[in-house]
Amino acid sequence: MRLVYRISTALVALVLIAAPALAVEKVRWKMAMSWSSTLTPFATAPIELAKIIEEMSGGDFTIRVEGAEKHKAALGILDMTKGGQYEMGHSASYYWKGKDITTVFFCTVPFGMNADEQNAWFYKGGGMELMQKTYDKFDVLSFPGGNTGVQMGGWFQKEIKGLDDLKGLKMRIPGLAGEVFAKLGVNVTNIAPGELYTSLDRGTIDALEWVGPAMDIKMGFHKIAPFYYTGWHEPATELQFLINKKAYDKLPKEYQAMLVTAMKAVTADLFIDNFAGSADAWEQMKTEFPNIQVKTFPKEVMQAMKTASDELYDEYAAKDASFKEVLDSQRAYTKKARAWTNISEYNYIKTLEELAD
Repeated sequence: MRLVYRISTALVALVLIAAPALAVEKVRWKMAMSWSSTLTPFATAPIELAKIIEEMSGGDFTIRVEGAEKHKAALGILDMTKGGQYEMGHSASYYWKGKDITTVFFCTVPFGMNADEQNAWFYKGGGMELMQKTYDKFDVLSFPGGNTGVQMGGWFQKEIKGLDDLKGLKMRIPGLAGEVFAKLGVNVTNIAPGELYTSLDRGTIDALEWVGPAMDIKMGFHKIAPFYYTGWHEPATELQFLINKKAYDKLPKEYQAMLVTAMKAVTADLFIDNFAGSADAWEQMKTEFPNIQVKTFPKEVMQAMKTASDELYDEYAAKDASFKEVLDSQRAYTKKARAWTNISEYNYIKTLEELAD
């Protein structure tokens, strides 16, 4: 049974501040997000982190959180954190695949692990160490920043009935999934979150994927695209906290402990908020917009995407030792974890469905 607890500010504070009194040292940091400051629950995690840190330190350690509407560089978070313009960032690791393809694994990859499996890999299967090994190249620290679970496959203006319907389609989709679709003839682009609705509405793109009902309802995609496809490409999308390594090393040990503990707390909260929000948002969507059609890609399309994914993995692994190292780690852990997933989570849902028939 999965037990996920919302860790209150007070509880986290009690755990850490029960230790000897902190030496007073004023620290003022800034954190940049890839999202606007109103885009919950993504923005909620960094904002709550800053509140926890301020309360735990008695106001001596503060973090000013700035959304993309402020810094105007939604896809520049890694560079700004590395360069020291911001001590922290909140983003998604697969945005940096152009800098290092291995970064995709620390967000999610097509046909990869689900959220439970991926969390276990991070914390118990060597994933954290492999992630930091990758980000050492950028002189930053990387920590999990909140998981969305399985993301939806996207909003489409037309139904996808076969592979021919993908050819020439203009779609916003990031990460390795974009490369998979490109192999199948899709014209792929990556657009900053704040420009997505306008791009779809004006026909600049024909389709896009974002997250799921909790996030999508705020963007309004359901008003302009009737076909909502189920996921395959992002089965466990983990956001990330980035920290400038030099800034972190200068922190007192107590502040470092606060930061690491608070990040883990708000990461758990984001998963809870997104799941609950999606349940509520989908109920609203299907009631207010009955024209929405939930679709699953045809089997021939899914098979082609799976084949293209496997080919990509093998191609990158053949030329990049770091990519192969992480790929091998994830594949090995997935094999072990999926056996238990099938017995537990999958079998439970399958049994309930059979009883309902």
